[in-house]
Amino acid sequence: MHECSRHDKTPLYLQLREIIREKVESGEYPSGTAIPSENMLAETYGIHRLSVRSAISALIYEGLLRSVQGKGVFVVGPKDERSLETIGGFRQTMTELGHEPSTRIITRGIRVAGECYALVLGIAPEDEVFYVKRVCCADGEPYSLEELYIPLGILPSLAHSDLNLFSMYELYAFHDITISEVRQTLELEQLDPGEARLLGIEPTDAVLKFQGISRDQRGRIIEFARTYTRADRCAFNVHYQKE
Repeated sequence: MHECSRHDKTPLYLQLREIIREKVESGEYPSGTAIPSENMLAETYGIHRLSVRSAISALIYEGLLRSVQGKGVFVVGPKDERSLETIGGFRQTMTELGHEPSTRIITRGIRVAGECYALVLGIAPEDEVFYVKRVCCADGEPYSLEELYIPLGILPSLAHSDLNLFSMYELYAFHDITISEVRQTLELEQLDPGEARLLGIEPTDAVLKFQGISRDQRGRIIEFARTYTRADRCAFNVHYQKE
């Protein structure tokens, strides 16, 4: 598709969206560079600026483009390909992908589970849990925002552990705990302005929201995790095979 056709029943903004997508995928619009302005695209394809804006907004939401205030709209670089079929922590996964992982703690502490998290973790509402909210970075750039709820009875010393030095998987291993099962759900979501700022994105940008529980080799629920991953940084795949 090389031009927007008014004879095509497909809405003009969708036609332009696919034109831009093709130019990105072919390399005509290289990663890290700005695409033409709304005015230029509107003039080039003879359509209204609102249609251009809608096409660009759709691609920003997909993570193919990124808007930088005052500078324009840029093509996002190649995404990390990650599998939904493997169990592994952030540090291990980023290292395997060739990135330098790091974390920045936003909040950490001990709190009462309450009715909601007690139900999720299979503990009593009055039991205490360790809570941590942190930004996970790859090569110094924010990659995901993670929240963890861990029953204090699982790792009593967790409140005194250095989470910037050791990964959760390492801390579990120190206590002979092995994660053997992870059950997660995946949704597209948008963050509030404060959390979006932590990830270096706009509140209108979509993030991949994973949340679920992990069990150890004894079948115990050892953590509930909620993770918001930048959609412009990675893509997840799953492999199906007929038995």
